[in-house]
Amino acid sequence: MAATELDKYVNEAGRDKLVKDVRKKIDQLGITYIYYQFISVTGRVVGKGIPANHWERTAEKGFQLVYGSTANLFTDRAGDYIGYGPEASELVGIPDPETFCQLPWDKRIARVYCVCFRNREEKTNPGAHLSSDCRGNLKFQHADFKKKHKMELRCGTEPEMMWLKKGEDGKPNGGFSNPYCYHIDQFESLRPVFMRVIEYAQAMGLDIIQGDHEDAPGQLELNWNFDDVLKNADRLSTYRQICAQVAREFDLIACFMTKPFMGVSASGCHHNTSLWKGGKDKMNRINYKTNGELPGMPDVWSYRDGGTNTFMPEGKEQRKPGKIGLWAIGGTMKHINAMTAIGCSTVNSYRRLWDTGFWAPVFADWGFQNRTTGMRVSAPGRFEFRSVDSMVNPYLMGSAILAAFEDGIENKIDPGEPEERNIYAAMESGKKVKKLPMSLGDALTALEKDKVIRAYMPDEMYKVFHEYKADEWATFMATVTDWDMETYMDCLP
Repeated sequence: MAATELDKYVNEAGRDKLVKDVRKKIDQLGITYIYYQFISVTGRVVGKGIPANHWERTAEKGFQLVYGSTANLFTDRAGDYIGYGPEASELVGIPDPETFCQLPWDKRIARVYCVCFRNREEKTNPGAHLSSDCRGNLKFQHADFKKKHKMELRCGTEPEMMWLKKGEDGKPNGGFSNPYCYHIDQFESLRPVFMRVIEYAQAMGLDIIQGDHEDAPGQLELNWNFDDVLKNADRLSTYRQICAQVAREFDLIACFMTKPFMGVSASGCHHNTSLWKGGKDKMNRINYKTNGELPGMPDVWSYRDGGTNTFMPEGKEQRKPGKIGLWAIGGTMKHINAMTAIGCSTVNSYRRLWDTGFWAPVFADWGFQNRTTGMRVSAPGRFEFRSVDSMVNPYLMGSAILAAFEDGIENKIDPGEPEERNIYAAMESGKKVKKLPMSLGDALTALEKDKVIRAYMPDEMYKVFHEYKADEWATFMATVTDWDMETYMDCLP
């Protein structure tokens, strides 16, 4: 009987040593319990908790959980489970030992990220990679991309979010601070909160490099060093877990909803990207240790360093990217409408685009330092994809960026000239511009028609995403809101 993808993954060269190294960490750190984590279609962290004395068996055999957990085990408007029914098999989650890390807020517990496979007893494709596993998709797609193009995607994200106060009913009661952008006094008001976040972040491998108060109530942005696209996505998921824990400790709400308030900025999550040749893994500056030991596997604290950035200008050009960068932009411009469905994946996302005047991108164009376009060259060799917000699933977004870049490079797609004017001023001068999709429904239609982006959401991944988000849009369209009542209740004399 031929070895399955699951068998090959478990028996990959070098993995056995990593499994043994994790056992050493478990014993050194006094770990008694482990969270085995993977990522659902909406970016939620899901999985199981298993006592640490079962590490070796779980590392080899995995754990089982229903396929529908990749869709949060939620039901649609008709009451049917999204993606998979109750008759579906159970997936097998296999941990990636190199992601093992102690939780700093309860040092008895560690976490490890996992890749999901189809059940060993399935009649069709037993032990194959479960295609609705977005983290596994990105991991394998990036490996294929690197092998084919001899380049790797590095990414850094800007995770804006808001710290909200709780009312007596436990619901949000406004932002903790005033909406004054870059004001140190407002930043200082949240110092106990963000310092706790930074403490936990450094203990889990995030090299925090800067932070500031943004221009919405309670809105902060903390940034860490850019890295391999998969590792950055893992760190963004870890950051969200950290913020949720700190919120519990301070009795606040860590809000990653895109736009909870009108009249002020929403929370974006710009993805800064570049394609590199060469480079090596290097330990970051923190090298965080407790009692002389890293509280996890070394890979958690390493990052990609050096090499050649293929997006840098060529020859005498000072600003314009080289040909690989231009082709990557061309691919992005071709597919930006479909990518918006992934980057702006909720009904609420489009409040950010409609509430004008707050620098949210609404036009399918690119430029230098131009915040009115969907992509900007934010620095030589770095492209900022802006049609993405704080609710993004970074694994799906990473896959979509890879798909667009690859199409641009393989087909040498010309992005046209950069728009250096404010788009609104350019429109007044007669420029014909294309808007991004302005609702979740329009974005989903664009994604449905885009075969290139959908190819990076293979098989059940697209099925689950489409069912989940189409139902979200339909549910919203069928909902009577407070606005409806206020606008139409007194519509006749």
